[in-house]
Parts: sequence; structure tokens; C-alpha cells
Amino acid sequence: MEWLNYHHLRYFWTTAKEGSLARAAAKLRVSQPSISGQIRELEAAFGEKLFRRAGRNNVLTDAGHVVFGYADEIFALGAEMMNAVRQRPGSRTLRLYVGVADSFPKLVTNEILKPVFTLPQEVHAICREGKMEDLLAQLAAHRLDIVLADEPPASNTNFRVFNHPLGETGTTFLAEEKLAAKLKRRFPASLQDAPALLPTENTALRRSLETWFRAKDVRPRVVAEFEDLALMKIMAAEGRGFIAVPSLVAKDAMAHYHFRMIGRADDCRLEFHAITAERRIVHPAVARITDKARAMLEG
Repeated sequence: MEWLNYHHLRYFWTTAKEGSLARAAAKLRVSQPSISGQIRELEAAFGEKLFRRAGRNNVLTDAGHVVFGYADEIFALGAEMMNAVRQRPGSRTLRLYVGVADSFPKLVTNEILKPVFTLPQEVHAICREGKMEDLLAQLAAHRLDIVLADEPPASNTNFRVFNHPLGETGTTFLAEEKLAAKLKRRFPASLQDAPALLPTENTALRRSLETWFRAKDVRPRVVAEFEDLALMKIMAAEGRGFIAVPSLVAKDAMAHYHFRMIGRADDCRLEFHAITAERRIVHPAVARITDKARAMLEG
């Protein structure tokens, strides 16, 4: 197996970034001949010239551009690794990698993440949305610090992860002003054959709603189903049907989309979970998320 000399690569990368051997030598605090020699060794390893002369300047060759692109990613990832390993109170920036299940309500995500930005140290949050199985794979590989989901991981999951229940909330039914005024009368019986915009059948919210509809003996007329809950709210704002949201964020949804409330269903419960790769939570931002979210949902 051929091994890449990262020391040589850093000399090349610094020279390409600085634009000259002289500036690279000053930055690295070494002599120009030393840098030049290391770059020649790197070129010999690749079997390609990385710089060419253009007047009095050295410019990247085609191969040099390719190597520089990879070097940029390599050293950026190395910096991320150092930050991740050294994360302690007092660090300059605390990175938090959050996975959000695509069925998890985005307004709830916002509420849960808010306390992270009140930590004493600066926080840089990276949020990734996706399917539960994909997010758990990233979590198990330690590419995520936490996954937010509306249901616990399946018992037969292939990944060793730990679930931390955050709490639960009831459901609030909302609609555009005219439709809400009509459906508010005789709620929940008014939902019979009413136009409904619902999440897709593979979501925890949809399952809770179907159970509640059966218990109340009502059957809405499903106009559309959505994986993208933000799109669902946009269509509801145009009066195409009613929607159901976690009561925790009903006020925010009403403010954002000018909805009116049809009614509340405290017996239609929605759960929220934080999933981590370790049983004991040590990441300070994850600890803040779980503590504050539990207090908020209990309140």
C-alpha cells in the first residue's frame, strides 16, 4: 500500500493557499528551500507536477488543482476532529451535530435547540435531516451527537444506541381562518368528511391521529399526505384543509402561518425522544437539550 506523506501535503497546501513560497515559508517558519524540497518529494510520489512557472510566479497545474481540493477537505476534517476531541467547557467553539428525523416537527426542533445557544461557550450546530435508519447509522459511527425523533429506535435496530425520552404533548388542530371558523363548531364531530392535510402513514403523528379519529368516530377526507411537514403547513395556509400540530408549538404555528385554532386533543399524544450513541450523556450541548426539553414538555 502506498502511504501519503501528510507533512509534504501540508507544505504544498500552505504554498498554494499563500500564493508563493516566500509567504508559505514565513507562515510555516521554515526556509524556502525546505518547502521546495518537500513539494518536489510530493510530486515524485504522485508522479505529477503540481506547480508550473508563469512568469515569476508558481501556479497550480491541473493535477495541482485536484490535489489542492482534496487537501482542503483533508485539513478541514482534521480541524473538525481536533475540535471534537478537545470539546470541553471553555473551548472556543463547541460543535454539535444534530440528526433530525424527517417526521419530527421542525417547530419542535427549533424549541428544543433554543437552549443550546444560551450556553456560556459559543456553539456551532450542524443539523442534518433524514430517515431514522440513516441517522442511527451516522450516530453509531459518531458522525452525529444526538438524533431527535418522534418515536424510540426500533428494538431490532442494527445499531447500539440509547434512547432518552424527553416527554410528550397533546395535539392541536389548526386551519386557515374561514375553514377554522367552520370546523370549530361542534369539534371534533365537525372533522367528519372535512378536508385534511396529514403526514404520511409511516409517521408517529399519523398513527396517533388515526387512533384518535377512530376513538372519536370521525373520518376526515384526506386531501393530501406529506413527508415534508413545512409544505403541509404552506398548503394549509391557503385553505386547502386542516392540519394537526403538537400543542407545544401551536402558538408558533398560528403566528407563522396565520392559522386559527379549531380545537385541542389532549388525549392524542405525541412523544419526543433524544437518541445518543452512549448511555451517559457527556456532550454539554446534548445535556442542555435533554434537560431543558424535559422541563419544557413537563411544563
